[in-house]
Amino acid sequence: MTDFTSNAPRRTAKRGTEYHVYFALLFILAIPFATVFWLADVFQKQTLFLHGPLARAWAEADRITPLIFSA
Repeated sequence: MTDFTSNAPRRTAKRGTEYHVYFALLFILAIPFATVFWLADVFQKQTLFLHGPLARAWAEADRITPLIFSA
């Protein structure tokens, strides 16, 4: 008997064209806001050791896009 509990196969959802279009739109829209918040954090914390505006915009788009498709 085979034990799949420790090495269970994972199902990954295939992300189609529509997902990528929404992701790209959200990413582009998030860049200006992420830049403003990044600049505010840089001046407030007096350091450049923070995630940059593109990383922040990518994270926001990556967080919001699945929420659109889960509804």
